Amino acid sequence: MEDKDDFFHAYLYLKHIDHFIHHAFLTSGLPSKGPPDKLKEEDMEILLKALVQNIAEAAPDPATSIYHAKVVKLKDAIQLVTQKHDLSLITPDKVVPFKIAKDIILKNPESIAVGVCPCRSMQEKPCLPLDVCMFIGDPFASFIADQNPQYRKISSEEAVKILEAEHKRGHVHCAYFKKQLGNRFFSICNCCSCCCTGVKMWNLLEGTIPILAPSGYVSEVTDECNACANCIEYCRFNALTLDEGGKKAIVNLKKCMGCGACEDACPIGAISLRLEPSKGEPLDLQALMSERG
Repeated sequence: MEDKDDFFHAYLYLKHIDHFIHHAFLTSGLPSKGPPDKLKEEDMEILLKALVQNIAEAAPDPATSIYHAKVVKLKDAIQLVTQKHDLSLITPDKVVPFKIAKDIILKNPESIAVGVCPCRSMQEKPCLPLDVCMFIGDPFASFIADQNPQYRKISSEEAVKILEAEHKRGHVHCAYFKKQLGNRFFSICNCCSCCCTGVKMWNLLEGTIPILAPSGYVSEVTDECNACANCIEYCRFNALTLDEGGKKAIVNLKKCMGCGACEDACPIGAISLRLEPSKGEPLDLQALMSERG
C-alpha cells in the first residue's frame, strides 16, 4: 500500500508501453510513426502524456531522475537474467549514480518476459528483430506477459540467447531502473542508436542529460590495430574514429560508455575494455554480492 501512488503510472506504462514510448519520442522532439492501435479511452493518452512529462521534468539532475539506465557488458547482463533466487541489493552510488531508483531487487527472477521493443516499433524502418525488450522478475514480467499481447514469458536460457545475439549485432545492453516500478531495476533493453530513445537522446544531447550511466569500462586500442574501421561501424556512441593518418582507431574517452560492442567486433582482437574509475563501477552482481558478504 505504501506504493499506491505509483500504481496507475506502473499499470499504464506496462500495459501501454508502446503508447508511452510514442509520447516520449514526441516530447523529446524525435519522430514517431505511432502505435498500431488506438486506445479506447482518449483520457488514457492524456494520462500517458502527463507521465512522460513528469519523467522529463525530473531527468536533468541525477538527484531527481526517476527513470534511467546503466550500460552493462554482456557478461553482466547475463548475470541479471540467470539469477535463481530472490535478491535485494542496494547498489553503491558509483555503480548506479542516481538518488532515486537505483537498487537491484529481484522477486522470482526466473520470471522473464520478452516483447516488441517499443522504440523500434515507432520507426518506419526499425532495426530487427523487434522482440528484444525484456522484463525481469515479478510482478512486472508476469503482469506485462498477461496484460500486454506483445509480450510473452521466456526461460533464462532464451534470455541469454537473445542477449548474445543482440551483442553480436552491436547493440547495447541497458539495465533500466524506474521509481514507479518499485524504485529498482526491472528491465534490460538491447539498444541501437537509430531507434532507441535513451541512446538517441544521449548522443543528441552529448550526455548533458544524465539518462544513462556508463558501464564502468572504456575501450582501449592496441598498436595491433589495422584501421579496418569495423569497430567504428559497431560503436553506438560515436566514440571511435580513425587517427589523422587513418592508420589506427582512437577512442574518445568522454563519449565511450564501455558497452563492449567494439571489443567483439574487432576481427583481430586489437580492442579490449579496461576499468576506468571516472566512469563509475560495473553493475557486476557477483562482485557486488561478494563485497556484501
